[in-house]
Amino acid sequence: MKVLKNSKTIAREVLLAEAEAIRNAIELLDEQFEATVEAILTATGRLVVTGVGKSALIGQKIVATMNSTGTPALFMHAADAIHGDLGMIQADDIILIISKSGNTAEIKVLLPLLKRANVQLIALVSDRSSYLAQHSDFVLHAFAEREADPMNLAPTTSTTVALALGDALAISLLEARGFTQHDFARYHPGGSLGKKLYLKVGDIFPHNQCPQVSLDTSVRDVIFEISAKRLGATAVVDESGLLAGIVTDGDIRRMAYQHNTFWELQAHDVMTTDPVCVDADEYAMGALQLMRDRDISQLIVTDNNRVKGFIHLHDLLKEGLV
Repeated sequence: MKVLKNSKTIAREVLLAEAEAIRNAIELLDEQFEATVEAILTATGRLVVTGVGKSALIGQKIVATMNSTGTPALFMHAADAIHGDLGMIQADDIILIISKSGNTAEIKVLLPLLKRANVQLIALVSDRSSYLAQHSDFVLHAFAEREADPMNLAPTTSTTVALALGDALAISLLEARGFTQHDFARYHPGGSLGKKLYLKVGDIFPHNQCPQVSLDTSVRDVIFEISAKRLGATAVVDESGLLAGIVTDGDIRRMAYQHNTFWELQAHDVMTTDPVCVDADEYAMGALQLMRDRDISQLIVTDNNRVKGFIHLHDLLKEGLV
């Protein structure tokens, strides 16, 4: 009776096979990779990625990565290309063709048509002696000795290597272009990722009330101010309107335990004189990190030591940054 492997053993074998294939791809990197990067960088058109089957799916992911990291790219299915989609190719484009064998019928039909368009061709292929490799200007060797399945049929290891090389190409281009975090933010304005990259304190704090008392405000009125503005704290300002300190819920509780004459106290008696502040132009993620570092839940927003408002941890929670 055949003994079946358990799922954990199978998963381990698949991951090891794919990891080994990627390690082999590292050893196969040569001057062709550098030449490919340079060709895409200097091209005045777009990077057009094409393929069929699973290679087409990998191509779509590579296009998405390229577009989000500063390299204009679009996808053209190799089968659709010969039915009208070749019209999207422009004379200054550069074409990346993904194929494990490099000898499929679609590729053999498409290549002469692309050659006729006089565009540069990049082959991302496992077999360097294939038709595709022999008729391309640049070859990225995505060698995969065998697939991960027992029958060596399902595209698994080969697509993993192709995807990894696509990532390596995208990041090489990113660094060559000097692509920055701010550039990334321009292409990812939506969702929590975008907010982490572009949202600033100044975008948030104006929606909050601004609790504020003077130095000689009674502790009773300090409590009323904190309660009314619902931020767990209030700023304390001097006679010139400059920030002198902060009183938090925690300060009130501590002082209530320490003083028998608690209700006779004033704001200057209970405040913390060195409150943690933040500028309106600071990124919201920077404010969050400051709260974490100092183990506090709110920051006073200031401009030249004048109170502009408050930003609270709850604000960052609402924005999906935590």
